[in-house]
Parts: sequence; C-alpha cells; structure tokens
Amino acid sequence: MDQIMALFADPTVWAALITLIVMEVVLGIDNLIFISILTNKLPEEHRARARALGIGGALIMRILLLFTLSWIVALKEPVITLFDKGFSWRDIILIAGGLFLVYKATKEINHATESHMDKDVHETKTPPKPVTNSITAAIAQILLLDLVFSIDSILTAVGMTDHLPIMVIAVLFAVFVMFVASAPIANFIAKHPSIVMLALGFLLMIGMVLIAEGFGAHIEKGYIYAAMGFSAFVEALQMFRRKQSGSAH
Repeated sequence: MDQIMALFADPTVWAALITLIVMEVVLGIDNLIFISILTNKLPEEHRARARALGIGGALIMRILLLFTLSWIVALKEPVITLFDKGFSWRDIILIAGGLFLVYKATKEINHATESHMDKDVHETKTPPKPVTNSITAAIAQILLLDLVFSIDSILTAVGMTDHLPIMVIAVLFAVFVMFVASAPIANFIAKHPSIVMLALGFLLMIGMVLIAEGFGAHIEKGYIYAAMGFSAFVEALQMFRRKQSGSAH
C-alpha cells in the first residue's frame, strides 16, 4: 500500500496515467464501432446483452493480458521468416484481425448497397427487414476482435509506462467509458444509415492499418484518428444540411 501511495505522489506518474487513459479511450473507439455495428444486426431484445458481454470480454482480456506482460512482450519476437522478413505472433494476430475486419466490413457494405438497390428496383414502401445474427455468433466475433484490439492496447500501455497499477487504472477507465458510450453510439448508428456506411468505412481503414502494421509498416495513429474525426465532422455537416432542408419543406 505504501508503495502505491509513493507511486502516486510522483507528478510524472499522474502525467503518464492521464496520457495513457486518453490513448486507451481513443484505441477503444475501433472496438466500440465494431461492437455497435455487429450488435445492431441482432434482434433488439438481445442487443444490450450482447454489448455488455462483448465489452465485458474486452475488460477480462485486457486484465488477463496485463498480468502476463512477459508473455505479451515476447509476442514481438519473430517466430517465422517469410521472404527474408521475420513475423512475430503479434504480427500474425494483427494481420489475421485486419483481414477479418476487411472481410466483415466489405461484407456489410455489400449487404447495405444491395439492400438499397433492391429497394429501388421493387419501389416498395415497406423498409427491408434487417438481417439478424445469432447472439452466440455475434459474441464470438466480438471476442475475436477483442483479442486483437486488446493486444494492441496493452502493447501501447507497456510502451508508455512500467507501472502495472497505472496500466490497470487506465484500462479500467477506458472500458468503463466504452460501456457508458456503447448504447448511445449503437443507437445513433442504427438510426442514421449514412453513419452506418461511414462506420463501415472506418472499420475497413482500421483493418488495412492492422494488416500494414503486421507487415512491419509503422502508421502514426494520430493521422488515422484525425482522418476519422474529419470524416465524422463532414458527415455531421451533411446531416445538419439534410435536417435544415427537411424542416424548410
């Protein structure tokens, strides 16, 4: 206890904690977008439960990984060599997760565009019934991506501080923010079709970034999130314009 009190008496520890909390919350956005899109395809009565289980799984994975830091750090050691390039387990996991995200986002974009085309062809006034997934399949996919995002999150934490209590607090805070924000974000995405397409575009970009990082390319995350933020700002302007046009009529 005295060691923890002495740790938090150091101002640099507080600076590291605040910085790490911000980083963990930002990194959690990717996970939250995926959870929102996937759970919105479930029957409405199962969505809240699936989100809670998915975010709970993310918390458990992050905490378990924090207490196996030596194993996590070892994941960066090359295990196979292809075309004169060494690949670690972290690289393999990032590539696999990126490919899954690209596949899932492409599939959802294809479904969204085909549904829209079918609606135009048949000129029906009845909105198409959303495709639903089983809650088990949805949770399994969420947990799979939780693992990928958790490893990325914990490696970021390891790179910023050596103090385990700081990492645990930052992870707990970030997952709490995810839990609080999950329902409003999921509901907002469900009510605005254009936001769905934008979010799928984000997932496609995140998947490509994961693949690139798995092959050794370093992409500054700040550029990625700045692009996402600017796209969201433009979409917000478009929504405001459509709302103003609708109220004018």
